[in-house]
Amino acid sequence: MQNVVESSVAPTGLRERKKRERREALIDAAQTLVLERGLDEVTVEDICTSIGVSTRTFFNYFSSKDDAVLGVEEFSPSPEAVAVFVAGGPTGDLLDDLQALVTDLLAHQVMSLDRVHRAIELVEREHRLLARHMWWVDNLRTGLIGVFDRRRADHPFVPEPELLAMVVMTLLRTTTLEWERLGRAGEPVDHLGSVVSQLRALVGPEPSPG
Repeated sequence: MQNVVESSVAPTGLRERKKRERREALIDAAQTLVLERGLDEVTVEDICTSIGVSTRTFFNYFSSKDDAVLGVEEFSPSPEAVAVFVAGGPTGDLLDDLQALVTDLLAHQVMSLDRVHRAIELVEREHRLLARHMWWVDNLRTGLIGVFDRRRADHPFVPEPELLAMVVMTLLRTTTLEWERLGRAGEPVDHLGSVVSQLRALVGPEPSPG
């Protein structure tokens, strides 16, 4: 039975790994070429030629050259994590439950820090990319606010959803920075608990709804 299960699961895992590797190769090619030539001097065809794939393949992963340079992808909590959070879980403590949501987000954050740093460098060089980057950030923020509104409807809490969205995004960034500061030991999520503890010490106990 074990062999049957492994044979049915393995191909899916292999396909996902190959998709991830191809996506990363497209990001690397786009970033490298734009760093060398500038954004306006690089085409989708150039990116595809450099790694030997078709433009059709490119558009299976990205909607534009700018998205490939930035490594833009859908980034949101899993439906399972959202359902638990909206239902008032997993603990009932708002900050602990935000931590669970951030843990889930970090599990889906697959773009390496080296690629993130190159994307930031390119945004600073190519100001046109800033608008697309801000759209991506705002898309995440808007999605989080919607999740928080849904929870508050049945499980009232004091902080505004907009503030909670800022907290989540701060936790994501600070946890990653802490991971880098400590020599990239383990995974970023390993440092989330420490960052949340710092935040809890700063804000103190959560007030009860009025």
